[in-house]
This record gives sequence, structure tokens and C-alpha cells, in this order.
Amino acid sequence: MATAKKPAVAAKKPAATKAAPVKAAAKPAVKKADAPKVARKPNAAFMKALTPSAVLAAVVGATPLPRTEVTKKVWEYIKKHKLQNPENKRNILADEKLKAVFGGKKEVSMFEMTKLISDHLK
Repeated sequence: MATAKKPAVAAKKPAATKAAPVKAAAKPAVKKADAPKVARKPNAAFMKALTPSAVLAAVVGATPLPRTEVTKKVWEYIKKHKLQNPENKRNILADEKLKAVFGGKKEVSMFEMTKLISDHLK
């Protein structure tokens, strides 16, 4: 099969010089009326004291605590016993007490941890 030659490309025309459009002067930003800041209310569901199961009580204590405090105490326990994975700090390496809380898993992500802890709160 023979291919046909393409015609020679015409010489490029010089680009026409256009003046840059003039932008309008910047208008000052209109500020919203300064509304008084309202203090943020904590969610009542997080503040409700819940009783930990016997397994979780070995880590955080047996007294009823809000979810937020339970999570803080678990993190204190993890950091005190150096149970974070050194390569990936988002993973927790469970010892015997935490393995019971985590349903027998040896390694759990921090996001999965909160779900597993909530199963032990009533």
C-alpha cells in the first residue's frame, strides 16, 4: 500500500499581539456582621457515664466513665506499656489484657480499637 504524502505545512503566521485586558480594581471584601461566638455544647451521648465490662475494667477501672474518658484511659495504657507498632503508630499491638478487649486480635488499628471498646461499654 502506498501512502499519500501530506501537503507541506503552510508557514506560521506571526501571532497578533493583544494588549492584556485591564482588570477592575479589587473591591474590599464585605465582612459578615460580627456575631457573638456561642460556646460549643458537648454531645450528651458522649458525656453519659457507661459501665465498662469486667475485661475492659482491667484496663480502665471499674467506675462508670464517659466514652471519651474510656478512650483516653486506653490510650494512656497503650502509651505507658509502649504497645504502638513502631513502624506504623496507628496500629496497636495488644498485650494479654488488651487482647481480651480486642476479641483475641494481636494487632488492631486505632479506628478499629474504638469500635471494639464500645462493645464493652453498657
